[in-house]
Amino acid sequence: MFIAGQWVEAEDGSVREVFNPATGEVLATVAEGGLADVRRAIAEARRAFDESDWPQTPVVERARLLHALADKLEERAEEFAVLETENCGKPLRESRFDVNDAVNCFRYYAGLINKPLGQTYEVSDPMMTMVVREPIGVCGQIVPWNYPLLIAAWKLAPCLAAGNTTVFKPAEVTPLSAIKLFELIEEVGFPSGVANLVLGAGPVVGHELAASGLVDKVAFTGGTATGRSIMQAAAGNLKKISLELGGKSPNIVFADADFEAAVEFAMFAIFANQGQVCSAGSRLLVEDSIHDRFVEALVERSRKIRVGNGLHEGTEMGPLISPAHLQKVLQYIEIGKAEGATLALGGKRLTDGEYARGNFVEPTIFTDCTPDMRIVREEIFGPVLAVLRFRDEEEAVRLANDSDYGLAGGVFTQDGAKALRVIKRLRAGITWVNTYHPTYNEAPWGGYKQSGIGRELGTYGLDAYTEIKQINVNLQVGPLGWYRND
Repeated sequence: MFIAGQWVEAEDGSVREVFNPATGEVLATVAEGGLADVRRAIAEARRAFDESDWPQTPVVERARLLHALADKLEERAEEFAVLETENCGKPLRESRFDVNDAVNCFRYYAGLINKPLGQTYEVSDPMMTMVVREPIGVCGQIVPWNYPLLIAAWKLAPCLAAGNTTVFKPAEVTPLSAIKLFELIEEVGFPSGVANLVLGAGPVVGHELAASGLVDKVAFTGGTATGRSIMQAAAGNLKKISLELGGKSPNIVFADADFEAAVEFAMFAIFANQGQVCSAGSRLLVEDSIHDRFVEALVERSRKIRVGNGLHEGTEMGPLISPAHLQKVLQYIEIGKAEGATLALGGKRLTDGEYARGNFVEPTIFTDCTPDMRIVREEIFGPVLAVLRFRDEEEAVRLANDSDYGLAGGVFTQDGAKALRVIKRLRAGITWVNTYHPTYNEAPWGGYKQSGIGRELGTYGLDAYTEIKQINVNLQVGPLGWYRND
């Protein structure tokens, strides 16, 4: 772990093995932090914020450090991509995109922090009023295992750009790219205590970050149930929270859509990163008149998806993250069958040959689904697609919004007016028309309803790491004359 500018083991000597989900082999043994470790890291981050010059460091210097970090990451992009694939299983081509996006995220916030910031107001003479933004303080940052490096960049870049200090916790099963990233943070020269890395279990390390009165903000990406726990723990000192949580996102295909494009994007929406994506298009809504033909084409094409080790050439879908998560996904497949949905494709674990030691499952598609089914309502977080029919635009919107979640949604149609009508009515924070999944550092990311609180990325992501201060200045200094002076 990296605390106060030093690489340290866990105070009690605990360690954890990290596995390759494609092969089951041990990739590394890492420190397993505990309560003493995270408390020390929080204290160091507190010291760095309260007692060092970091919060007042000129933006040009903070920008220089972030640009240097981006350059170092870009220089070692292939090394990071391979490590990401080995640790979380996704195909190498996806990991390469993630590394590139992470590089661009650091550069985006390095370029944003020297832009105009704050406001001034015309008020009654002799007063002048202004608003400035200042760093929040110590930030606890907790990231998931599906995009270990990319979401690390999403959190670290705006946090450090704004002048905060951080205690950063990666997911227990995917810490390797974060460790390498903190090696680069050390290399480029961030001051001691500004950026701290603590490994360990969520209920221990993560809970302390959320509960500690010395932490001013906690930012979490992960499951909704854990998000609720973090929100409750954060209430102790009413710390700021950013929660990017689960989803059960609708992908709506109208009869007038470009058929081939809609079929491929329906696949990409659910099978990219093995469906382990919070914004995955896991509910496919298809208009009645094309439903049967669309499902037939979708099943036929999805049957050809090449499942395998993410490092192997031509792999299009890798393994699930862990044996435990594999069992969860397989259990949901059994639930879908028991609920009466039709298993149109897949549904089995792959165990032959190269699959024997990995966490592989077939691309899976259920049809004849109804809105009350658990596979339609609950986040599976795997390559399992639930297909529903709709008759018209009104029913499509009703079905799409019939969810506790509101993270994302897609609409496929060649009628531009209809696309915008539907998009405007979707209760979701991230939406697409005739595409699915592209994300940009420049645009806000986050959801409605139980998909979270707040936004990451874009100017909104920087705002989320600042406090707003009102400053009122008297330009004519003298007695107020409010009280008698006799």
